Amino acid sequence: MTSRVHIGSGAGFAGDRFDAAVPVVATLAQRSGPRYLIYEVMGERTLAIAQRLKQQDPDKGYSPWLETYLPHVLADCKAAGIRIVANFGNANPAAAGRRVLQLAEEAGVQVKVAVVEGDDLLSFITPQALHQYQPIEGTDTAGRSLLAANAYLGARPVAQALDQGADIVLVGRSTDAALVLGPLIHEFGWQRDQYDLLAAGTLAGHLLECGAQVTGAYFADPGFKDVADLDRVGFPIAEIDSDGAVVIGKAEGTGGQVTRATVIEQMLYEMHDPAAYLTPDVTLDITAVQLGDDGDDRIRVSGARGHAPPETLKATLSVDGGWLAEAEISYAGPNALARARLAGEVVRKRYDQIGIEQPCRIEIIGTGSVFDDDSSSRLQQADADGGGEYRLRAALRCESRVVAQRAVDEVLALYCCGPAGGGGVRQSISAQVSTASILIDRALVEPHTRVVELTA
Repeated sequence: MTSRVHIGSGAGFAGDRFDAAVPVVATLAQRSGPRYLIYEVMGERTLAIAQRLKQQDPDKGYSPWLETYLPHVLADCKAAGIRIVANFGNANPAAAGRRVLQLAEEAGVQVKVAVVEGDDLLSFITPQALHQYQPIEGTDTAGRSLLAANAYLGARPVAQALDQGADIVLVGRSTDAALVLGPLIHEFGWQRDQYDLLAAGTLAGHLLECGAQVTGAYFADPGFKDVADLDRVGFPIAEIDSDGAVVIGKAEGTGGQVTRATVIEQMLYEMHDPAAYLTPDVTLDITAVQLGDDGDDRIRVSGARGHAPPETLKATLSVDGGWLAEAEISYAGPNALARARLAGEVVRKRYDQIGIEQPCRIEIIGTGSVFDDDSSSRLQQADADGGGEYRLRAALRCESRVVAQRAVDEVLALYCCGPAGGGGVRQSISAQVSTASILIDRALVEPHTRVVELTA
């Protein structure tokens, strides 16, 4: 029976470093026993955007990042027997599977790809029924058309896909930790009521899910928390034993660091209740977790406890959020702050004159705008120092793209209709998605797996 599994992270979000997995794969290839590479590239809003793409083209709606990441590792993973588990599926896991098969064909390797489906609630529940659920957080969805509705699936379907012999498993919406717990259930045969073991696997997944956050990257704060060689920061690798013992390390020959502090920061990330971190597989309790040194850049993690999972699953409802209009312009040199302030006053008055009624945030970057509020109270207290560099930003949300365009054009007009010396205008108009979370009876959700094949 397998006693130890090695699982490395290749990405912690959509847009992570494209070649981060290469040293991870090289390190895993030198180890014995079952080895896995995971990619976590999905956020809640990504699904609604992916659903729109799928509506436009039934062969789209998966994460385009699979085309960025996988070509660098497919051949090496296949040669070394490293299996891949990733949430590249987004709104269309089957299409993602077909695209992965195409990439494998181009790389000259043969792989078996399985997908996990069943998270798309709109495929079997009417929008009217979903609107009956009261959101526990997020936007008010009443009276608004649903773009997407997806439940968070657990680790069991991932394990089932691996049971089918898949080299690569692609999921849509699942918990991030399921990408790690699924392989552990497959390898160790952990049962549904072995809560402490499931808790240990879930914690290992939670520590890996954000990539280099646990190896010092997001941890770094110069002069306070110094981390070396972030330009080549190593992504994490976990060693998990059948008894639930976990060691967090990183790819060999890379920068960054793994310490008690980096592990603690990631462990507490998004941990709303350390005694009851809810997942579809187990309720994780980290209040008795112990961390110990296990060599250079290696931290031993133990003491995770588990309890029965909740009777409900979290689901995300996504609705049309209108448009976000943003525009910026810079002022520099003598009296720059006063000129930037005047530009802001001009924009606000112009919005009133042309009938833009939506609340607008006008701020000046360089005056503490990150900590300001919509009434610009910090800006009013800022003192001009006779010079400097300041960037005016105007932003608003609206239902009409025409109104959004008018809003950003008023900032562009400051080139000649505003104070002296403005430059570097940038404009952006983007479609927005608003989300809300609901809790749904898990009995309504029936995830399933299937092997994907290329079609002629």
